[in-house]
Amino acid sequence: MLVAAVVWGTPRLRLFPLHEIQVTHALQEVRQSDVEQSLSDVLRGNFFTVDIEALRRAVEQLPWVRRAEVWRKWPSRIEVRIEEHRAAAHWGDGPEQLVNTYGELFSAALSQDQQLPRLSGPVGSSSEVLRRYEEFAQILKPTGRLPAQMALSPRLAWLLKLEDGMLVELGREQAKAPIRMRLQRFVDYYPTLSNTRQGRPMAVDMRYPNGFALRFPASAAQEVKGKK
Repeated sequence: MLVAAVVWGTPRLRLFPLHEIQVTHALQEVRQSDVEQSLSDVLRGNFFTVDIEALRRAVEQLPWVRRAEVWRKWPSRIEVRIEEHRAAAHWGDGPEQLVNTYGELFSAALSQDQQLPRLSGPVGSSSEVLRRYEEFAQILKPTGRLPAQMALSPRLAWLLKLEDGMLVELGREQAKAPIRMRLQRFVDYYPTLSNTRQGRPMAVDMRYPNGFALRFPASAAQEVKGKK
């Protein structure tokens, strides 16, 4: 399927000249004009001498391009296939640092106002943080709330902020009280958390093996001992 074609002017070489470059599929985030510009800077030679690897590297420098394939199409065409990043979350505090669906970091500006979660963690942890985000989101489904923010500390402790603003401290992974079990306990008790005498808690500390602590805006923590 021909989506776009760039027809080049008078060829510099008389033998086997290049006449056009085609992007073989529709693009969502990458702009056609940017592809054309990136290729024009390195397009040299004829059909046989043009540096295909240089063209591929040039396309892969574009912000939303995860991977590109470039090949010759006889008799006078270059074809380009682009795999775009699909943004899964913001990363860290920067507006343009994103995580794709593979857990890889890339820098790009969102073209539209997408409601993406904001994740953070130590260097090299983006894939693990995204994996755990998807796991935690599945466990939290019965609450009707998703994590709006999720952080992994340098000490490998997990902290969630739900869409309704409630903080959930999960702490570090423990053999006797795994993260999944502590988060499931939170889900089990979630319907009752808005009915406490002090009102709705601002944070829930799930780092206890068999219970949890509630923190309210202007009061001390109240420990609640309970078992599943």
